[in-house]
Amino acid sequence: MKGYIVIGLLALVDFFANTSNANAITPSYGISSLNRTIFPKGFTFGAASAAYQYEGAAFEDGKGLSIWDYYSHKYPEKIADGSNGDVADDQYHRYKEDFGILRDMNADAYRFSIAWPRLIPTGKISDGVNQKGIDHYNKFINELLAKGLTPYVTIFHWETPMALEHEYGGFLSHRIAEDFKDFAELCFKEFGDRVKHWITLNEPWTYSNGGYAQGVLAPFRCSSWQNLNCTGGDSATEPYTVAHNLLLAHTAAVDVYKTKYQAKQKGFIGITLVCHWMVPYNPKSEKDRAAALRAVDFMFGWFMDPLTKGRYPLSMRTYVRGNRLPMFTPKQSKLVKGSYDFIGLNYYTANYAADAPEYKSLNKSYLTDALVSQTTSRNGAASSWLHVYPKGIYDLLVYTKTKYGDPEIYITENGIDEFNNASLRLKEALVDTQRIDYYYSHLAHVHKAVGAGVKVKAYFAWSFLDNYEWASGYTVRFGIYFIDYDNGLKRYPKLSAHWFQNFLKK
Repeated sequence: MKGYIVIGLLALVDFFANTSNANAITPSYGISSLNRTIFPKGFTFGAASAAYQYEGAAFEDGKGLSIWDYYSHKYPEKIADGSNGDVADDQYHRYKEDFGILRDMNADAYRFSIAWPRLIPTGKISDGVNQKGIDHYNKFINELLAKGLTPYVTIFHWETPMALEHEYGGFLSHRIAEDFKDFAELCFKEFGDRVKHWITLNEPWTYSNGGYAQGVLAPFRCSSWQNLNCTGGDSATEPYTVAHNLLLAHTAAVDVYKTKYQAKQKGFIGITLVCHWMVPYNPKSEKDRAAALRAVDFMFGWFMDPLTKGRYPLSMRTYVRGNRLPMFTPKQSKLVKGSYDFIGLNYYTANYAADAPEYKSLNKSYLTDALVSQTTSRNGAASSWLHVYPKGIYDLLVYTKTKYGDPEIYITENGIDEFNNASLRLKEALVDTQRIDYYYSHLAHVHKAVGAGVKVKAYFAWSFLDNYEWASGYTVRFGIYFIDYDNGLKRYPKLSAHWFQNFLKK
């Protein structure tokens, strides 16, 4: 993997005087003019968000507590700046302004999530629903449509109701599948006359790994031997249990949609997965090449194999020693197989992967079970995990087409961050040439994948606004719009927003 060269800063005044100049900073990648017109007719472009990262209004209008409401307050030391999403971008109150911005940017669609405890405060529908929450999302969706934007709705973006976490451990229990099905059905019933694109789960890998193996995301669980002061947990078993229950919850939601709602509402339902592309550390090494494929299996195949074959990958069934990887019953296998109309893909980065047989002697953990050492390098992004490798999105798309039956694919997230540098003047903070180059190069590879026959139908930039970035708090910024957290959360377009506006001209 070669180092990735980002474009240097150009004169700010020239860009804001003529936004079309934003194209001047991007290399051609063999394409004389990269804009929406070279993509297939009907290809959807939009921006993405998530409720806890954007909404704010954490304790307003009858909303219950999510695990993020609870744990970000109880353990602020686990967040880089000790912050929380109580206010975030305040989109709960400012959505009309935000949708006007998206419309003026020439976007087609907006991906957002519905906060489970805002609709069902305890997580259990038998305890009652929160009508104010339903009213809010009705107004939210209606405003999107009034602005000419298509809603793409994620049902679960990590906001497990805290009441369910207390009652039975949340996604550690198979009981959650039934409660999640009830929540999903409420969404279909209340909003499905207008929402035609549903995503059951966002990144079940990140939720399982981050929350139950690494201990860096709520509920911050991991094995005690990791010495991370986790809230409890077992990194050898819990990630697999949680992932299994997430798949069962997804399956239950898809089944009720297809059985009771899809024929009448004429919508589509899928799931969003994330995968880093894996590059063999030594491409001449057969063991490293095999390790790279195992690493993809343990991140992507973990979910794609059940969705397409009804079982976990052979590599996982082989390498997860002991009785730690759950199995699907014949009935569950039949239901999970084919439980999607499309696959959402989130892609950000790539890793080197090397065979690591020495991991056999370490404590059992999801983090070492694959016997793969993954490394990356810091190259431009604020987040240490984010190495810029545009070709990886092409490789992942072609891999998905080839291995998993050529599904329809939506790129539901793709983006890069920068540090939240308080010493920069506002005008300086808005110059994000690196982000423009990132988007340009990745979109060029998406276009190449479409040309190779991959059924990519949509692309959503992460993220529309700077936002609460989970354990990083507000220390990094992923948005194409700058949020001034010190002055009333005012929105300012970064250079990348001007570039997108120009790119998306119809």
